[in-house]
Amino acid sequence: MQQRTIGSRSVSAIGLGGMPMSIEGRPEQERSVKTIHAALDAGVTLIDTADAYHRDANEVGHNEQLIADALRSYSGSTDDVLVATKGGHLRPGDGSWTQNGRPEYLKEAAKASAKRLGVDAIGLYQFHRPDPDVTYAESVGAIRDLLDEGVIQMAGISNATVAQIDEANEVLGGRLVSVQNQFSPAFRTSLEELQHCASIGVAFLPWSPLGGIGKAGDLGSKHDAFGQVGEAHGVSPQQVALAWELALAPIVVPIPGASRPESITDSVKAADLQLTAEELDALNNA
Repeated sequence: MQQRTIGSRSVSAIGLGGMPMSIEGRPEQERSVKTIHAALDAGVTLIDTADAYHRDANEVGHNEQLIADALRSYSGSTDDVLVATKGGHLRPGDGSWTQNGRPEYLKEAAKASAKRLGVDAIGLYQFHRPDPDVTYAESVGAIRDLLDEGVIQMAGISNATVAQIDEANEVLGGRLVSVQNQFSPAFRTSLEELQHCASIGVAFLPWSPLGGIGKAGDLGSKHDAFGQVGEAHGVSPQQVALAWELALAPIVVPIPGASRPESITDSVKAADLQLTAEELDALNNA
């Protein structure tokens, strides 16, 4: 598969988002493990997770543990797989999401994530979402300390503005390697952040790159241009969307969520889909 770069690591151009396998509506664990194994079989070497990807209040880190178990049970080598996790978001168990950006919390959360993942140092750790009750530099400072202490190997942020990207990179001493923001055919608000990442050489990881859980299947009908280009190539609108995102900049690494082997197997084919300039222009203006 086509490769892209996150910091010092080369990863597959299409990653796997783990959230659908652990939150409401999640499948049984056997199918989730098969989905992760199918991704690995297809050449995926970036798996995105978070300690907040769980359903019930008493199962923090459900997705991290699931991914660790799936990697251990995989028959092939997983040495080149980068598992990226996040901290700073919480799920009380009532379906809501809350924030905790306090430095002491983030440091403990990262160490707990490393333990669940079974690693000495987390490959990529990202501050999940800004906490309005804590100054941004203070939260990112905790990520810097984790980096300096060797608890994490690389540092990223998520759900950030252009100003926060620059602030985080300054706090981290120029060591910011990734920004994970929502971006899809239906949600293009983060295009400015994507372009800014391209200008400073920081990887941009679109989350919900197909429109989100429960909406990805409607992509072709709600966005005609993607369906039309898909028909012309004999592929799914979802493949077209991911190929379009990859074409926006060489720093883009989409992380489509999946809970079925068939979904991620289809998604990874986007890395080899070549779109014409005319098609890209139509999709940019769709």
